Amino acid sequence: MTAGPNRMTDSDDAPVFEGAPPAVSDGADQPPPLQALPLSHCLLALLVVAIWGTNFVVIHQGLAQFSPFTFASLRFFLSSVPLLLFLPRPKTSLRLVVVYGLLVGAGQFGLMLYAMHGRISPGLASVLIQTQAFFTVGLAMLIGGERLPPRDLVGLLLCGAGVALAAAFTGGDNSLIGVLLVLGAALAWGGANVVARAAGPINALALVVWSNLFAIPPLALAAWLFEGPAQIAASLTHATPGGWATVFWQAFGNALFGYAAWNWLLGRHPASRVAPLGLMVPVFGLGASAWYLGESMPWWKLLAAAAIMGGLAVNILTGAAKSTRPRPAS
Repeated sequence: MTAGPNRMTDSDDAPVFEGAPPAVSDGADQPPPLQALPLSHCLLALLVVAIWGTNFVVIHQGLAQFSPFTFASLRFFLSSVPLLLFLPRPKTSLRLVVVYGLLVGAGQFGLMLYAMHGRISPGLASVLIQTQAFFTVGLAMLIGGERLPPRDLVGLLLCGAGVALAAAFTGGDNSLIGVLLVLGAALAWGGANVVARAAGPINALALVVWSNLFAIPPLALAAWLFEGPAQIAASLTHATPGGWATVFWQAFGNALFGYAAWNWLLGRHPASRVAPLGLMVPVFGLGASAWYLGESMPWWKLLAAAAIMGGLAVNILTGAAKSTRPRPAS
C-alpha cells in the first residue's frame, strides 16, 4: 500500500514528508513491495497468539462458573471502565471506536463464548476462529484496496486446507450450531481487524479501552434476555477465586495486552501480513487443550495443525526472502 502525504509508511525507518519530491521510477506508478515484519514485531505477534491460543482453556474454565454473556460482560467492563480516566479517547473517529467495540464485543466474544458453552470444544474453537485471517484479508481487499501477493495466497490456501480439515470432523462435543457461531465470531474479528487498520497508528491501548466500553451494553442486554437475573446473580455469588481469576486474565492479559499489541501491529503493517500470523493460535489452543483438559489429539487434528504451520512458513519465509534481496538501482 502507498502511504498518504502526512503518514509514515509501513516501515518506521522510511518516513514520508509532505512536499518531498517523488522517487525516481521507470515511468510506471508501481507501489512498493510488501516488507516482511521486523523480528521484534514477529516475536510480539507470536506472544499475542500464544496468549490467545492458551486462552481457550482459560475460557473453558471460566464458563464452568459463569454463564457466557455474564462472563463476557465482566471481561469488557474490567478492561474498560477502570481505565477510562487514565487514557484519553484515541485520536480517530468515534464511529470507528464504536464499530470496533461492537464487532469485538457482541460479535467476536459474544458469539464465541456462547458457542463454547457446551456447543463446541476449546480445541476446535481455537482452530475455526482463525478463519478470521481469510475474512480480514478479504475485507481489506474489498474495502481498503489492499493487494494479496501470489506467495501469500499459496500460504493462505494451505492454512485454509488445515482449517477445513479440522472443521470437517464434528460430532460429540462439537455441534453444527457451534461451528456456525464460531465462524460468525471469526467474521466479526476480521471486520474488527479492518477497522483497527483503518484507524492507523494510534494509541492501541486507548482504542481497546474505549471501544470495550461500547461492547458492554449489548452483552449485558444479551445476558439479561438469554440468562436472566437469577442465573446472573448465581454466577456472581457462587464463583470461586479461581473463577474470578479467569475473568481478570480475560480483561488484562487477553484483552488489554493482547488486543492492544495486535492493533499496534495492524496500524503499522498491511492486514495481509499481520492477520495470517493469527493462524498459529490453534497450535497453542490444541496443545493447551490436550495437555490441561485431556482433549484427544487424533490424526486429523495433527494434520490440520501441520497444514496451518506449513502455510505460515510459506507466508513468512518467502516474504522475508524477498525483503532481503537487493533492489536494482533507479
